[in-house]
Amino acid sequence: MATRGFTGRRPAAATANRLPPGQYLTDDFPVLAKGPTPRIDMARWRFELFDGPRPLAGWSWHDFQQLPRTRWQGDIHCVTKWSKFDTLWEGVGIDDLLAAAGLPAPPTPWVLALGFDDYDTNVPMADLAGGRAMVATHFDGRPLEPAHGGPARLLVPHLYFWKSAKWLRGLRFTQRDEAGFWELRGYHMHGDPWKQQRFSDDE
Repeated sequence: MATRGFTGRRPAAATANRLPPGQYLTDDFPVLAKGPTPRIDMARWRFELFDGPRPLAGWSWHDFQQLPRTRWQGDIHCVTKWSKFDTLWEGVGIDDLLAAAGLPAPPTPWVLALGFDDYDTNVPMADLAGGRAMVATHFDGRPLEPAHGGPARLLVPHLYFWKSAKWLRGLRFTQRDEAGFWELRGYHMHGDPWKQQRFSDDE
């Protein structure tokens, strides 16, 4: 978990306006997770959408690759206070995913992102729709490495990166804004880096 006492390097003037408060710039891509990297059998990999416990749609890895592809380039920010600029991602946009599932509108305003490692995190639909998020399968022109969430992870770049759940297996629509793994342990329910929404008592 992040701690309030963590400090990083002071940003250069040329990059300071791209850094949210309290962040520092890194050229690395740190690996952070709640546990070991899961081993995923790609022959059995499946991505699913749920409305509560009810399955709405699902895709095998082969079928998922046939969905429309999108690319995004920009900055990402971790709650542990590192930021990485100009990252390049490719995957399936959430809007395209809903369209492929035949959903003209989301069933509820709230979602839990579900990982193969039993990790979950809450993300409002408003932060996923409108081209704001994707299920990413490639980073920097290459298939996403397992350590960084491959074969597929959620990418919600305008929120702290713990919201971009690794090893994604599905999205569950919920009737209320349910806390996920880190949110139950004191992290913020939303996680906007520009508002420094790290912990539950941050505004």
